[in-house]
Amino acid sequence: MGTVHLGPMWNSTVTIAQIAQRLAAASRVLVLTHLKPDGDAVGSTLGAARALNLAGSWSAKTRAHLWYYGPPPPWLAEICGPTAYEHLSSSNPVASAAERLGGEPDVILITDTGSWTQLEPVAEYLASRRDRIISIDHHAQGDDDLTKSRFVDVPSAAVCQPVAELCRVMLGKASLAELPKEVAEPLYLGLATDTGWFRHSNVNASVMRTASGLLEAGADHVRLLHATEQNSLGRIRLIGKAISSLELHSNDRIATMVISRADMQESGATPGDTGGITDFSQSLGAVRVSAMLNEALPGDFGAGGDRDGPLTKISLRSKSIAPAVDVNAIAVKLGGGGHVRAAGARMAAD
Repeated sequence: MGTVHLGPMWNSTVTIAQIAQRLAAASRVLVLTHLKPDGDAVGSTLGAARALNLAGSWSAKTRAHLWYYGPPPPWLAEICGPTAYEHLSSSNPVASAAERLGGEPDVILITDTGSWTQLEPVAEYLASRRDRIISIDHHAQGDDDLTKSRFVDVPSAAVCQPVAELCRVMLGKASLAELPKEVAEPLYLGLATDTGWFRHSNVNASVMRTASGLLEAGADHVRLLHATEQNSLGRIRLIGKAISSLELHSNDRIATMVISRADMQESGATPGDTGGITDFSQSLGAVRVSAMLNEALPGDFGAGGDRDGPLTKISLRSKSIAPAVDVNAIAVKLGGGGHVRAAGARMAAD
């Protein structure tokens, strides 16, 4: 399903102001993001949902509803706190969650993806409701037939940057510094995690201005860092196995690591523990591109249960140092996508 477009064809069709106007008239909004949500996915959806439940004449009742699916990050419940969300799974299917919405959503807001592949568990539900979908994304490509209403800001380091502006407009604030703390904090988390806590090459003046405003609004940097960067024993053991598998290729410019299903089981780790491991090999000075191959069953990635055999999730990273490599172009050839410096794909193979 879907036709992926690259470059100028994958661009904005609506403005942030137009999205805010459409959301203002909605009494029920379903807020979604991609499979296996990361910090930017959780931060953007949680910040938007909280802003929606504060904004305008609807503030007396909950009108924004959050759905997540695929392996959740271990810190999801702590970060969401009192904000309710649905985690879709085989025991909590889409049909059940849809019944609890209390009716059809007026708008379906999707952040941090424009790809049908990344929305696989809810694709059937979305297919008949495309006229209600609004997408806010910052990736280099997406499926043009997902929705006619999209805001795409590829230069943004995190989708939380345009979503922060959306929240500001919806709440009628003059600056990000005036956002309520409960809205600013998840937005800051998304910005921080998608920049590697402000270490990656996507950090620029715009990122720091956004971060500054969200910190002024009350985002607790130390609490968020502690909540999301603490490791379980299983993850530590898994990191060790990944590093022990490291191989260098092409005059040490390419690093590969492998995590097998056996590694996961022996470590006592969960699929949510694999995030960020690719970055370890990027610390090698000669390395320009890193690839991590993570084997799992389809259900571990939140993929359809009708597939047989293992899948391999491929995570790619590159440095902005010559010879710089566009890993998004590689990921697209493998059926995935992402950013120039960080991208990924899934393949039906061990």
